[in-house]
Amino acid sequence: MRQNLVVDATRISADIEALAAITEPDRPYTRRAFTPLFLDGRAYLEARFKSAGLETRIDASGNLIGRRPGKVPGLGVLMLGSHSDTVPEGGRFDGVAGVVAALEVARSLGDRGIALAHDLEIVDFLAEEVSIFGVSCIGSRGMAGLRPPEWLERRAGDLTLEEGLTLVGGEPHTSGARSDIRAFLELHIEQGPVLETARLDIGVVTAIAGITRIEIIVQGRADHAGTTPMTARQDALVAAAKLVLDIQRLGLELAATPGHFAATVGEFEIEPNAANVVPSRVRMLLDIRAEQREDLDHFQRQLNSAVDAVGRETGVMIAAPRVISDNPATPMDRHVIEALETGCQTTGATYRRMASGAGHDAAFMARICPAGMVFIPCAGGRSHTPVEWAETADIALGSAVLLEAVLTLDDQLASPTREIDDGTHTD
Repeated sequence: MRQNLVVDATRISADIEALAAITEPDRPYTRRAFTPLFLDGRAYLEARFKSAGLETRIDASGNLIGRRPGKVPGLGVLMLGSHSDTVPEGGRFDGVAGVVAALEVARSLGDRGIALAHDLEIVDFLAEEVSIFGVSCIGSRGMAGLRPPEWLERRAGDLTLEEGLTLVGGEPHTSGARSDIRAFLELHIEQGPVLETARLDIGVVTAIAGITRIEIIVQGRADHAGTTPMTARQDALVAAAKLVLDIQRLGLELAATPGHFAATVGEFEIEPNAANVVPSRVRMLLDIRAEQREDLDHFQRQLNSAVDAVGRETGVMIAAPRVISDNPATPMDRHVIEALETGCQTTGATYRRMASGAGHDAAFMARICPAGMVFIPCAGGRSHTPVEWAETADIALGSAVLLEAVLTLDDQLASPTREIDDGTHTD
């Protein structure tokens, strides 16, 4: 049974609707980082931060921050937030719900006259989504000291990222790395159907899955499609299709074991791509999401075996799968997880532990401080689409869980003898 929540659902709804209205009129809901509409959204948020009594600033990495001072100077910062930028024709809740929920925590503390021992900071991270510069999580990478210096030279037309950071108020040549954050919390819509299907209120995130991308090149032989016998072909597409089915089979097997796993052939290119020519070459790019490293290692071994078998069966040349990028999974801190679960129990929210298959700013914050996330349900698991939807009541409940977790962590971390972990920020 849920207790009466101490957050204001009306304020949450009003903020989300106001930001949803700041969009390209013919492409809802589009507010990409570094665009004028993004800056309009930022101006709205800054005004709302100030109305909640927060001191606002843009940090060196281009993040909008609202600060509420704590009672004990120098004790450090409890940080909450997410991002307000969107993908093209995205949704009104992805990222935005997390920023508004964090703001509502600050407002609720003010309403109740609660002064934390720690400073509280609410953050709208810059460019969590893939930006016009082709890179993502620019603000959280900067705050963690992990933004590659060469990124400043990336271009979107005539604009460089260096100029873009200056445009939003950042300082591209000043380090934005932080060492004063004691814990970071983020609320996000699930972007999947698990919570809705199970009729649960909250997902307490255990880890953000690693993302590995693998390229496979299949080299066959171009021949006339009408005159070359079916038994005399080296059809690159037929071989590639067999591999796609093998990848699907392997992915399903691993998805049935404990821990999140997903494998997708997301890019597929065929040459010469002509109706009357036997395909001579196929390029595939695989996206693999794994919570556990051993699952990824097993998948890669089985993939190599499948490549060899398909090559022998079809007579085509298949290059050894090439790893393009490999980012390991990021565990959330077990003490933060426990504080969030305490928040669920206090508010009466039903919950389960689960991994995130998508990347989030929390993955980079976890490199510099203990971090945790909560998911709330979204209709049909849909996201990155204009039909994306989350109920205000679910966002309000998630905000209340965050509030309770903040109170727990503030008390725990204020003790001079209590540390969340040993500095590794892992479970």
